[in-house]
Amino acid sequence: MLQPILHYSLHFLFPGLIAYVFFRNQWKKAWLIMIATMLVDVDHLFSNPIFDSNRCSINFHILHTYYAIGVYVILLYFKNFRVIAVGLLFHMFTDFIDCLFMK
Repeated sequence: MLQPILHYSLHFLFPGLIAYVFFRNQWKKAWLIMIATMLVDVDHLFSNPIFDSNRCSINFHILHTYYAIGVYVILLYFKNFRVIAVGLLFHMFTDFIDCLFMK
């Protein structure tokens, strides 16, 4: 019961806090951009089954691989992509927490 509550809170609510703390001047816009980074989950559509509650997304789905995460880290260095990078990296962190719940 705790895992889904934590998962969706980290995906939807905590990015709002990150946006407010680090992007205060435009926190609403930053929050919406971070929520939009959940589109990274489109790579789940290429899996069979699409959703498996016992599968760790990290390094399984193509946009959740360590290579992709490396690209997201590089995006942090570009001011125009920083909010997107933070959203993507926090998404990966949230999915990693799910992987820890599975162990």
